[in-house]
Amino acid sequence: MPLQPGDRVALLVPGSRTYVDAVLSLLADGVFPIPLDPRLTSYERERILGNLEPALVVTEPDELAALASTGPTGALPLGRPIHVTSGTTGTPKGVFSGLLAPGDAAALVAEERDLWGFTDTDVNLVLSPLYHSAPLRFAMGTLLAGGRITGFDGDGNQAGFDPGAVTAVIVRERPTTMFCVPAHLQRLFAHWDEHGQPDLGSFRLVAHAGAACPEPLKRRVIEAFPAGSTWEFYGSTEGQFTACRSEEWLERPGTVGRARPGRTLQVDPDGQIWCTVPAYARFSYVNDPGKTAAAWRETASGPAFTVGDLGRIDDDGYLWLDGRREDLIITGGVNVYPAEVESTLAAHPGVLDVAVYGVPDARWGQRVVASVVGTATADELDAFARERLAPPKRPKEYRALDVLPRTLTGKVRRRELASE
Repeated sequence: MPLQPGDRVALLVPGSRTYVDAVLSLLADGVFPIPLDPRLTSYERERILGNLEPALVVTEPDELAALASTGPTGALPLGRPIHVTSGTTGTPKGVFSGLLAPGDAAALVAEERDLWGFTDTDVNLVLSPLYHSAPLRFAMGTLLAGGRITGFDGDGNQAGFDPGAVTAVIVRERPTTMFCVPAHLQRLFAHWDEHGQPDLGSFRLVAHAGAACPEPLKRRVIEAFPAGSTWEFYGSTEGQFTACRSEEWLERPGTVGRARPGRTLQVDPDGQIWCTVPAYARFSYVNDPGKTAAAWRETASGPAFTVGDLGRIDDDGYLWLDGRREDLIITGGVNVYPAEVESTLAAHPGVLDVAVYGVPDARWGQRVVASVVGTATADELDAFARERLAPPKRPKEYRALDVLPRTLTGKVRRRELASE
């Protein structure tokens, strides 16, 4: 049966040029792609897709070509892809923008183009997997402006991040834009320290997000790339909050910037950040009206949403983050929620109790660690996790304990574990 407006299509294939074309083509028809990590285990796939109810699940790259030719050429996307995020409960949630009217669809595209300056001369270097929202958004914005994307192999497919290969693309293709996470920048600079830094003069935009950027790294990025080209932004799968030129950051080290155009930021008495957005940027959680209602509230500036992050705003409107959502681990720019990993490991017969948390890591920002009470060995748990969890979610270290530290109300003291 042909796909109809409002249908959902799960994409469980590696990234490629065709992948972006297929996403744009589906959205132009009012069909909503669900970009997912193709490395998800069958357990994870069933858990996510059971709630999202896709009309089609794409698991073979050859299937993308047919999808890429369905939409009208050059037509505007009538919404955003349904990216999946996990809440602090570990339950996967699909973030849905709804089917947009033509005017709102045009406004959605114009907002990104006006902020990032996408043009038909842009060459966007794709570094992160395209099932993540930010790299896909930058690639789509570039193509919609008439530019092109690069960073793929000879067959147009996305490979794993390799600093040497990225350097070769910079030299050969002279990209003008790229989105990256701090882990990418750390690995690139380490490679360039050993092999020499390429000419970076072609870049007009280098945007980073996804994890906190250490100050020494941030300053090196500013020095290495052309003046005025580097930005940081703060956002989530649900929506974008701020954008910050590095020149602003230098005046206020640590800030993540002011509200993006068309948005306002507020912090409630508990320090929780709320953001009002235009109508075309609103969202709901698929099949979860309760979580949707909890994410939104009415303010004097209009409906505002929160993802539970904490922060403070100075008198000039600049935002500082005081903490991410409770217990969230950000490893290499990927969000990992302890509750999901814990519930998976707890199913092992040799596990009596388990707590998962992040510890600082020079390469990844944080690495996932599990403290376990029980008889299961580290090797047994690693094998168990490999069958059930995608690579970023698998603990890199297992620590055996006799008992987990808990509060009087039974909550695990994760910070205490992480500091040991």
